[in-house]
Amino acid sequence: MPAPSTLRADARRNVELIRAAAVQVFRERGFSVPLEDVAAAARVSKATIFNRFGGRLGLIDSVVDEVVAAELLSAIDEARAIEGIGERISAYVRTLRDLQFSLPAVNDVLLQEFPASEPLMALCHAGDSFHGELVAEGHAAGILAPGVTAGDFQALAMDNATALKHGRVRPSREDYDRRTGFVLGGICPSSPSDA
Repeated sequence: MPAPSTLRADARRNVELIRAAAVQVFRERGFSVPLEDVAAAARVSKATIFNRFGGRLGLIDSVVDEVVAAELLSAIDEARAIEGIGERISAYVRTLRDLQFSLPAVNDVLLQEFPASEPLMALCHAGDSFHGELVAEGHAAGILAPGVTAGDFQALAMDNATALKHGRVRPSREDYDRRTGFVLGGICPSSPSDA
């Protein structure tokens, strides 16, 4: 993509319209939304998206921070700031599941729908690393159920992402939050307040 400063005024305007539309549409519907919908929201042709961003991956990479990265990295940072490991695990799982419910692009990241996107894969690696930290500290404190691994954290998030993205019936928020309690009760049989 040419540097914005080298583009004509109308081309710069199109780039900004496309980026703004992509942020809105991707946040509402996820990264898999048809590019025609992004083009319609920006009032440009789909060809203009390809001309300016090279296609879906270029567009995703250009807006990933505004769409999903800030929220996912913030979930990790906020959980790291919590002192007790039980509370840390509980807060992180609840926040991640909340993001999965309210921000469809999170599920595209967790399912690694676009493995050629370096920024999206970097988010996956950051999550995997943090899951390793939680598991090591959780087992050391006796909070996690025996046998729970970092891979289990990832699998639970991916299972949830699959259900939310591809399930025929979306759960009510009340049922969803109730099931989050079941997840936490399974991986952390000790009360989070115990650690």
